[in-house]
Amino acid sequence: MAGQQCPRTVSTKLQMVAELSRQEPQRAWTNLAHHIDMDFLRAAFGRVRKDGAPGVDGQTAAEYAKDLDANLATLLHRFKSGTYQAPPVRRVYVPKDDGRQRPIGIPTFEDKILQRAVMMVLEAIYEQDFLDCSYGFRSGRSAHQALERLFRGLMDMWGGYVIELDIKSFFDAMSHAHMRTFLDKRVRDGVIRRAIDKWLKAGALEAGAVRRMEAGSPQGGVISPLLANVYLHEVLDLWFDREVRPRMHGRCFMVRYADDAVLVFETEEDARRVFAVLAQRFARFGLELHPDKTRLVPFRSPRRWSKPPANDSKNGPGSFDFLGFTHHWGRSLKGHDMVKRRTATKRFSRALRRINEWCRIHRHKYVADQHRELSAKLRGHYGYYGIRGNWERLTAFQYKVRSIWHKWLGRRSQKAGMPWTDFKRMLEQHPLPTPTVTF
Repeated sequence: MAGQQCPRTVSTKLQMVAELSRQEPQRAWTNLAHHIDMDFLRAAFGRVRKDGAPGVDGQTAAEYAKDLDANLATLLHRFKSGTYQAPPVRRVYVPKDDGRQRPIGIPTFEDKILQRAVMMVLEAIYEQDFLDCSYGFRSGRSAHQALERLFRGLMDMWGGYVIELDIKSFFDAMSHAHMRTFLDKRVRDGVIRRAIDKWLKAGALEAGAVRRMEAGSPQGGVISPLLANVYLHEVLDLWFDREVRPRMHGRCFMVRYADDAVLVFETEEDARRVFAVLAQRFARFGLELHPDKTRLVPFRSPRRWSKPPANDSKNGPGSFDFLGFTHHWGRSLKGHDMVKRRTATKRFSRALRRINEWCRIHRHKYVADQHRELSAKLRGHYGYYGIRGNWERLTAFQYKVRSIWHKWLGRRSQKAGMPWTDFKRMLEQHPLPTPTVTF
């Protein structure tokens, strides 16, 4: 039926690819593109966000869907015949915690559909290869699971020595040559590989000019997270699992979420040995570690130090950030040492800046409308940062948001401001959500 997808057919194809990939870990696929048909593209269309910003052609999801089957049929023909031309991404910038700008690439809607279809096939293969230490942008895995794995590992070893790993401009620095070599191990289908090459070379439209890329994959592209996982699977995950771990004297483990990773070692000697070769390992594949943000942190339970940590300017067990949380040692309600996690200061400040800017811009909206949107923002914040031990930062965030809202509501007119008593009465009618801990 026109416009309908057949999820069972698509699911069966993906299960077959996944099963053969699991059974034959050395298999290099040469015949994958035939799995992508009209049903497959319809399924891909269903998985693409419809509210995303348009690409360089300005076409929206609603416009593309008006003649969906005809558009998908044309797309499929161009993909299979090799005549598909990947359009450049539209380059925009978002602020980073350190004040710099992060480049984001926005593909066209049609390009998102094709990237999604190819990614669905590749995921079926690479999910059989990726290791348990990898969590980012994988089906059924989340940042909270990565945080829980890190927490359990640290508690099991009573801490250790943590290497915070920060790769400079990773998505912009991935070597296309190395990416092709990595893909050759599993995917040699000519149609799919041509499409991937076109996406890598498509470039970005910025200030009216297209800049071609000699390296990298646009952050924001649908297929970019999978390619990033393939790259770091080879560069970091397999290296740590097969070469580093067997050579260590004590226990060690790694947790990676996309290009953020922490390596944890039981002994200082092991940690320093690995830390000494990390930069060389990444440089071999065209990547550079940030010299200030990549660091070795002594992170032992305070009562388990036999001597003060060497070369630690803080003279203590240390702390480190991962996935928006600062990890540090504290006490449980029963007085036992345990790893605590609180919202990282930079993330906390950034979230408040965004709330402040939103309230400033929308201060003249109806109070009920402001309340509805502010409540959604708070629930989203609690949904991510609502983990055990972070209650103080959650309540502080709610208090700060309430103060910001009060400030901007008081600037809706030329009067001196909204009296606190009036604001309290308004909060009784439009209460802000209270913090919740869900993890």
